[in-house]
Amino acid sequence: METHDAPLRRTPLYDEHRRLGARIVPFAGWEMPVQYRGLVEEHRAVRTAVGLFDVSHMGEMFLSGEYAGQVLDYLVTSDLSKVAVGQAKYTAACNAEGTILDDLIVYRVARDTWLVVCNAGNRDKIAAHLAHAAENHCTFEDRSDATALIALQGPRALELLARAGEQAARAAALPSFHFTEAVVADVPATVARTGYTGEDGVELFCKATDAVALWTRLLELGRDLGIEPVGLGARDTLRLEARLSLYGNDIDETTHPLEAGLGWIVNLDKRDFVGKAALVAAKERGLARKLVGFEMTGRGIARHGYPIVAADGAPIGVCTSGGPSPTLGKSIGLGYVPAASSAIGTEILVDCRGKAVSAVIVKTPFYKRPTP
Repeated sequence: METHDAPLRRTPLYDEHRRLGARIVPFAGWEMPVQYRGLVEEHRAVRTAVGLFDVSHMGEMFLSGEYAGQVLDYLVTSDLSKVAVGQAKYTAACNAEGTILDDLIVYRVARDTWLVVCNAGNRDKIAAHLAHAAENHCTFEDRSDATALIALQGPRALELLARAGEQAARAAALPSFHFTEAVVADVPATVARTGYTGEDGVELFCKATDAVALWTRLLELGRDLGIEPVGLGARDTLRLEARLSLYGNDIDETTHPLEAGLGWIVNLDKRDFVGKAALVAAKERGLARKLVGFEMTGRGIARHGYPIVAADGAPIGVCTSGGPSPTLGKSIGLGYVPAASSAIGTEILVDCRGKAVSAVIVKTPFYKRPTP
């Protein structure tokens, strides 16, 4: 997990995490809960029932004004022209070299107002990036400190949301990647049907001062549904099973979205955007490497930074994320390998602390939630 030497910050729910017995660790400049009862128990709660996450360390920034949409569209790889009010879109912001500054979710709040949610460790970088682009064109405002973000995820998440009041019940019918304003458990909130677990659910934006009331009420309402507060440990295993990229591990300013398997969020046909020329050139050259998923077939656990090696022991790539999968009962990982060696079924070796352990490239996501 990413750590920083600067003084650590705390979310509005820090005291609640302590009260619940969470183990607190440094993460992206924050003191965050890594687990409560245990990683496996929390992971399984999200896969089978419902889990509650504090993700208030994420950044929330607004662009507003007549040209806000054009400014933001120039900064991201997706085409925002077809995003309607009340819709959200997963995208990325790149630099001129086409590598990833951050992966983002953007929300069209009103005709001329957009919310950008970025990763905690990139908040200062993205704030500066947006503020600079907004100069003389639109208004930029960083509301991260005033905003809390709570994620409710799992097959019973929407059932729980429906218990939290009449407006919350209506919000439970939102389509995926749509959002609305609603009172949830007596707290005014923005309800977004998004998440980072591979399960259905919502993310709830509210005032930082309302976070404790919302958090504690949701835990009460979900007690008989098997709700568990969930820390960063299970959040990581959940997103890995769903093959959702983690910034700082699988993607960063040394990787571009095409090689990271994020070509689906890159629209090279839209008008110019930052990094477009570099990404067009990369596509024309052909990918030198690809981010692939693999399962360990030998006895060993892949971890971030472990070399991926050929049969003769020569390094050919690197593991970016890895660990045991509580759902699948096997060890899995993501890593970059040469494009020529990226086909499903290709056997590879992972150097686990000096021991070459066999693995095989597999289709991802490793886990996909059952369709109703």
